[in-house]
Amino acid sequence: MADGMDTGLEQFRAETRAWLEENCPPSMRTPMPEDEIVWGGRGEKFKNPESKVWLERMAEKGWTAPTWPKEYGGGGLSQAEARVLAEELKRIKARTPLNSFGLWMFGPVLIEYGNEEQKKRFLPDIVHGKIRWCQGYSEPGAGSDLAGLQTKCEDKGDHWLINGQKVWTSYANEADWIFCLVRTDTSVKHEGISFILFDMESEGVETRPIKLISGSSPFCETFFTDVKVPKEQMVGRLNGGWEIAKRLLQYERTNISAGGFGSAPGAMPLYEIAKHYVGEENGKLDDDDLRLRLADHMMADKAFNLTVRRMGEQSKTGEVSHTASIVKYAAAKLNQSKTELMVEAMGFQGLGWEGEGFSEKELTAPKAMLRAKANSIEGGTSEVNLNVVAKRVLGLQDHKG
Repeated sequence: MADGMDTGLEQFRAETRAWLEENCPPSMRTPMPEDEIVWGGRGEKFKNPESKVWLERMAEKGWTAPTWPKEYGGGGLSQAEARVLAEELKRIKARTPLNSFGLWMFGPVLIEYGNEEQKKRFLPDIVHGKIRWCQGYSEPGAGSDLAGLQTKCEDKGDHWLINGQKVWTSYANEADWIFCLVRTDTSVKHEGISFILFDMESEGVETRPIKLISGSSPFCETFFTDVKVPKEQMVGRLNGGWEIAKRLLQYERTNISAGGFGSAPGAMPLYEIAKHYVGEENGKLDDDDLRLRLADHMMADKAFNLTVRRMGEQSKTGEVSHTASIVKYAAAKLNQSKTELMVEAMGFQGLGWEGEGFSEKELTAPKAMLRAKANSIEGGTSEVNLNVVAKRVLGLQDHKG
């Protein structure tokens, strides 16, 4: 049985390799600049025309979502085949054809909790990058205590009526649709939440970008004023949204842990950056203290990636556990450490903000360091994740004093 399986996988590998060689455009095998990342959606402009070609070819195969069922536009691959595909994409250094909250978070929970009509309506468009999604979770008074959300959703007979506010909504000003947590019962907390979908062009939806200390504005305040939503766009049962919300957060933390923070596209390895700016003596970095801290970081990063790989194997079998909280916490710490070491290694050249005398990558470094401060907040704060680990993984009980 094993020999037959191996033979089948090797045949799949050969076919996949041949297809990629023929269909992956040359520029899609180079490091991806920040401004060429493809998010999809109605407003996608494709700065590089070959990005559009690459997305269309991969989506047609269903390989933007390789393990999703074929009937919903996915690739229908087994977990083993998906691993082979990932290996072959990595071999040719292929760019990710599509970055999408729909792929990472919303799609998986829709497959699990959505009805057949919802799956057929939304999943193929996610695979093809036709709709860009954003996530309506946090509110001004409901961040770490997400279940305290107050955005109100009323049953008006033939539609839902939504009023309220979200905050830290990533790319809400560029998204087409939102998957949103709303309160449908004010008499209970967790049991009064529902999960609903609606178009961001609906009347009554307003977004206001929030400028961060890094200078960028990826997050928004989002306001809903008498937004009408068709009844069929609620996912799962009425007042059953908290279960879906928790599941989606597990997928989000898994994705963040597996590289969601990551490096800027095309970024040099940290040691190469240090070698460039600090220099070497006798084959060693010419700064003993920095060399030691870089070595510690690199070992921790290696151990982390091996852990993520193991967790990824578990998730591919449908097991998305609370261990995602462990690696999400570690990922935040590692990325903050990495960006701080990068700025330190650059010395004076790592302190530029704008103007002449600094390269584009040098100007990116301090912004990346400041941006990394949010890693311990987004996707569940580090404090909340530690509580999840304590209770759900270690089985610790609340101390009653």
